[in-house]
Amino acid sequence: MRIDLRKGTPLKQKTPCLVLGAFEGKTLSPLLKELDRALDGALARAHRDGEFRGRPGESLLLHPGRALPAERVLLVGLGKERDAGLEQLRQAAGTAASILQKKRLTAFATDLAGPPLRGTDLAGRAQAVAEGIRLAAYRFDRFRTEEKKEGLPALRDATLLVSGPAEARAAAEGIALAEVICDGVLLARELVNEPGNVKSPEFLARRAREVAAETGLACTVLERAQLEELGMGALLGVAQGSVREPRLIVLEYRGAGDAKPVALVGKGVVFDAGGISLKPAEKMDEMKSDMAGGAAVLGTLSAAARLRLPVNLVGVIPAVENLPSGSAIRPGDILTSLSGKTIEVLNTDAEGRLILADAITYVRRHEPRTVIDLATLTGACVIALGHHATAVLGNDEKLVHQLLKAGTKCGERLWQLPLWSDYAEQIKSEFADVKNTGGRPAGAITAAAFLQKFAEGLTWAHLDIAGTAWEESGRYYLPKGGTGVGVRLLIEYLRLG
Repeated sequence: MRIDLRKGTPLKQKTPCLVLGAFEGKTLSPLLKELDRALDGALARAHRDGEFRGRPGESLLLHPGRALPAERVLLVGLGKERDAGLEQLRQAAGTAASILQKKRLTAFATDLAGPPLRGTDLAGRAQAVAEGIRLAAYRFDRFRTEEKKEGLPALRDATLLVSGPAEARAAAEGIALAEVICDGVLLARELVNEPGNVKSPEFLARRAREVAAETGLACTVLERAQLEELGMGALLGVAQGSVREPRLIVLEYRGAGDAKPVALVGKGVVFDAGGISLKPAEKMDEMKSDMAGGAAVLGTLSAAARLRLPVNLVGVIPAVENLPSGSAIRPGDILTSLSGKTIEVLNTDAEGRLILADAITYVRRHEPRTVIDLATLTGACVIALGHHATAVLGNDEKLVHQLLKAGTKCGERLWQLPLWSDYAEQIKSEFADVKNTGGRPAGAITAAAFLQKFAEGLTWAHLDIAGTAWEESGRYYLPKGGTGVGVRLLIEYLRLG
């Protein structure tokens, strides 16, 4: 879709729909008072009757008739003004885009980015609004042949209203940034949403090569023989239950000369049935999303290259499929990882940490200054934080703080969990150097403690996106399916850098 800028007064716009924001308790701001007068008190009545109070997620669609040039006016709630920030704008824009698409409208104009918010500038507000619109308008419908004939039309045109040339320049800057970042997010969503019968490790490798060719990234793909020669026994152990061959995808972006790179490592389990420790059938279809960490790494590298960020990056995606078969690893097996550490496998469904262990070890050859891994790693993280926050753990408080700050700013919130040495006791093995699960207590933390053993000496953080990588029903700017979580967070972190 296209997002344009136009100089003009909101209530004088000729458009299929004019979208305006309203703060909770302040639904009669100067602009909305003027609107209320034009509509003979309709807005005041809606407020009085409790139909619209400006709360987050609330909306009110009005038909002004001949009172305004706009055919419709859609009000969206921004919540309390003292709490409102860029995320509230993003959510309001996403709410509006979703509503209008369901109303079969393909174009609208909005003043959402115009009113100032504490601690924001116009470029940031325009970026947030553009992100909300673009991300909400996304649909994965490649396989829906009937939907394309009879379904909802796609949003085509959104117009952001500005008051003059200086404002237009600032807003254009924010929109341009949003376009590139959203492209990275939508790339990640597409990869997550691809069905398992399409999405093999080789499929991911092929897409990585295509993205690299489009953006100027360097791409190397290691196949089984090379992985065996290196000694990546943990990754190969997970892969041995599937006939689909594993891949290790390595992407490089150079934007800062000879500076040491930031390494991003993303779990790439293209489908996770749990192996011999088979998952329950319910919701197993969602396990096509178990490569969301790898998708986020690819989306981030793509966006970083297009933005020409002044940083060097290495992205590593270990890509495998975890299935039960006669050749699959068994509970009780012992694997030798690339690091030389031996791992007792107690649960074959705790496979993500195995492939990440080898990937984190592999990335050492690039001498990174920082390593960040992303993974849909544990159901325990979903129990702890639900679907509203990603868990962050690490061995460097400065890095964790930077990631927390980036998450707050971009709307992909993080919550830090402890990583005390006590938790490492739970993963000690009697038969190997470490075991791949510490049992049910503190499962998200012991998974990170396992990874920490392979990140010794590195400045490292772990992001458990198990609860945030998949949206069950759709809300704000997150349609049902893959969310693309991690891309906006990492780009914000790298820009804050």
